[in-house]
Amino acid sequence: MQIAPHVYRHHIEEDPDSFGAMHPGGSNIYFVGDPADRVAIVDTGEHYRDWTRGILGYYQKLGRPQVSCILISHGHGDHTGGLDRIQEATGAPVRCHPRLAPRLERMLDPGIVVKVEDRETIDLGGSASAVALYTPGHEDDHICYYLAADNVMFTGDLVLGSSTGSVRNLKQYMHSLETIAGYNPARVFPAHGALVEEGTKYINSYIAHRNEREQQVLAALRKGITDVYDIVADVYPRDLRRNLHEAAARNVRTHLDKLVEEGVVVEHPPTYSLK
Repeated sequence: MQIAPHVYRHHIEEDPDSFGAMHPGGSNIYFVGDPADRVAIVDTGEHYRDWTRGILGYYQKLGRPQVSCILISHGHGDHTGGLDRIQEATGAPVRCHPRLAPRLERMLDPGIVVKVEDRETIDLGGSASAVALYTPGHEDDHICYYLAADNVMFTGDLVLGSSTGSVRNLKQYMHSLETIAGYNPARVFPAHGALVEEGTKYINSYIAHRNEREQQVLAALRKGITDVYDIVADVYPRDLRRNLHEAAARNVRTHLDKLVEEGVVVEHPPTYSLK
C-alpha cells in the first residue's frame, strides 16, 4: 500500500496471544523511493519464511525495481531475521550502524555491509534521500531515518505506533526522542503498530509519558516500595497482561538506572531507595 508520495508499506499481522503481544498492531516493512526508478527497503522482519515470502511478494507487486540499499534500524532479530534471503533476492547493499556491522558481515558475503555515519544523507531512489540519525536508547545500534521529501520519520523501535517500547538506556533514549522531535516530522512510520499522524506531537507525548513514569517510580520509592516487581504493581494498571510483566519490570529498571546515574536513587541489590 502506498502511504506517502515516496513510501510503500508491507504490513504483517501478528498473533496478540503469542510473541505478537510485544508488537500490538503488527510489524511494518517499508519500500522508499520510486518503483519506476529505485527503492530502499527499511528492515527485513523476522526469520520466518512466510514473512520473507510476503515481503518479496510485495516487492514483486512493485515490479521488482532496483533496490538501492537495505536500511537496518537496529540488530534485533525481528528487524534482521530475513536479511540474508532478501539481500540475495535483491542484490542490494546493506546499510547499518557501525556497532551492528560486524554481526551482519558474518551473515552476508564480503563487501555487502556498509557502515552508516550519523547525520549522513543516503540516496534512496526516485529523487528521495534520507538522513540517518543515531538514536540509541532502545538499543545502542539504533538508527532512525528522516525522509525530508515527505516529512516522515522512520522510527524503528524508538517510537512505536500502538504501544511504548522497551528501553535499554533511558538517558540515551530521552536524548534520542529529543533528536527526532527536532526534525518536526509530520508523520511517524514505526517498525511496529499503526502509522502515526501528527508525528511531532506524538513523539512529544512519548517524552511526556516517560517523564510521568519517572515521577510514578519516584512516588513509589517515597512510599517505601523498594523492589522492582512491587514498583511495577504500584505504577502499572492492575489488569496488565501477565506476558507483559517482564517488559514492565525492564522499563522500571531503566528508570531506576537513570535515577542512580543522576544521583537521585541508590541501588542496594536487588532493591532501590531514594538517596
